[in-house]
Amino acid sequence: MDLAACRYLVIEGPIGAGKTSLARELATRLSADELLEQPDDNPFLARFYDDMPRFALPTQLTFLFQRVDQLRGLAQLDMFRRPTVGDFLLDKDPLFARINLTDEEYRLYDKVYAHLKPQTPTPDLVIYLQAPVDTLVERVHRRGVAFEQSIPAEYLARLADAYTRYFYQYSEAPLLIVNSERLNFVDQREHVELLLERIGSMRGQREFFNLGRSG
Repeated sequence: MDLAACRYLVIEGPIGAGKTSLARELATRLSADELLEQPDDNPFLARFYDDMPRFALPTQLTFLFQRVDQLRGLAQLDMFRRPTVGDFLLDKDPLFARINLTDEEYRLYDKVYAHLKPQTPTPDLVIYLQAPVDTLVERVHRRGVAFEQSIPAEYLARLADAYTRYFYQYSEAPLLIVNSERLNFVDQREHVELLLERIGSMRGQREFFNLGRSG
């Protein structure tokens, strides 16, 4: 994997996995543009965590339109543009929808998604951050975002399981699955160096990285 040739790199993982922190760090290291989710711009998100059945559909559709709008500008990536590092993968968007929406709502969502998805690019590399549920819960509480404090641990567990099942089948782009439980990409710069080395040694379409062990 030649990072210098990657124009579009995505970091993914459930809430609390550390994807945004790593995306920012890699963007700095690679002199790349950041393409980050904008949860503060979704007026339904805080209400969703208080009343999931009522606000799931507007929350989901708002995020979908936001993400597609952000990605449209990358559709014509070329070697003369700065690379881009993002903290969301549009292909994974239906994962949240399937968990949170009723069958009728999901059918509506799926029609909108199918119409918008072809307008967006495929990443050159996806890095999927895994972590145990108790680690996700601890990180969410530690970062202190007010509306996230009410997220049930059971919801995070369902989400983490859905991510695992989704990326088990993912094949649209090269994938590096990272166990982030013992990695700290913010405070331990050597962990970022280890990750960059691991990316550079990738030879297959799907590989793994665990601190102290490479696969």
